[in-house]
Amino acid sequence: MTNKSNLKKYFSAASIGLAAVIFLFSCKNSHEGSEQKTAEPPAVEVFALQAGKINSTMRVPGELVSFRDVDLYAKVSSFCKQLYADVGTEVKGGQLLALMEAPEIVSQLASAHARVEALTAIYKASKANYERLLETSKTPGTISQNDLDQALGKSNSDYSQLEAAQSTQKEISQMQSYLEIRAPFDGIISARNVSLGAYVGPSGKGSEFPMFTLNEQKRLRLVVYIPEAYSSYLHQDDEIHFGVKAYPNDKFAGKVKRLAGALDKRLRAQRIEVDVINENKKLLPGMIAEVEFSLATNPGTFVVPSSALVNSTERVFVIRISNKKAEWVDVKKGMDISGQVEIFGPLSLGDQLVTTASEEIRKGADVNATAKKKE
Repeated sequence: MTNKSNLKKYFSAASIGLAAVIFLFSCKNSHEGSEQKTAEPPAVEVFALQAGKINSTMRVPGELVSFRDVDLYAKVSSFCKQLYADVGTEVKGGQLLALMEAPEIVSQLASAHARVEALTAIYKASKANYERLLETSKTPGTISQNDLDQALGKSNSDYSQLEAAQSTQKEISQMQSYLEIRAPFDGIISARNVSLGAYVGPSGKGSEFPMFTLNEQKRLRLVVYIPEAYSSYLHQDDEIHFGVKAYPNDKFAGKVKRLAGALDKRLRAQRIEVDVINENKKLLPGMIAEVEFSLATNPGTFVVPSSALVNSTERVFVIRISNKKAEWVDVKKGMDISGQVEIFGPLSLGDQLVTTASEEIRKGADVNATAKKKE
């Protein structure tokens, strides 16, 4: 009896202990479940979207070229009789550079002049004959109408031949004026490819190269090609600065005067030209310049820290917090300088954006936004 009584007491105590363990375990799970249900969403730092402006400087190579330059050729076949300019000569517009000689043109001009004189005499005679017949015809029965018409026709024909001869003489005289090679504008002779006695002309060996090359140096063009990504930041009359290797301690300036308005098909860049005043002729055509110009965004552009932008393999976006939920907003990047990024997209002033965004903040997830602390 005693053993049975002890055994009953043992099982009763074990049952009570097991029940206590089960009760404590269930209480613990219930407590943990209640903690999970009442857990707060993760906190993220946000900032209010504002319009900003990014200022930066871009450096690109450019080339200085003459504002005007021209290669001078001989129009007619001739020989070089006199030279009045050489390499480095500073000349004025209209100044005589070379005098050419073409004996055949002189002969042609003399022949044309003689023909004009002969036809002038013939026309004067026929005209005088017509005028006499016309005066005589006023007496009835003296001159027939047919004779009068023939005299008028002869006078008109002679006058037409005289005009043709005068036109030929003028043409040959104009060709003779081409024997004088003159400067079309003020500048400096940068090349000379002819010597005294040389034969030049359309069919001569001397025509392979220009007789002279004339450059205007007191005003130059600075030619720069701006990459497509930066072409919208440069405008008419914007000031740029540049330097050249010949004068490392000097800086030069100019204003944008001409924009191509289209991209070069090969370089995918826009050609711009800057007028450079060069009165002292310190700068030379052909110099390579290092050009600096300011890149400034428009005042109404949205600018955010680079940490707020997520660059995934599929999209570029920022995370906007609306009603305590994360919203992915696709944007396009603009200028990215010194940790500041210009963005474009369906955003508004004052939107709450995550300061440090990442794909771990899932779209539509609950978040607890906290304002960014001012530094």
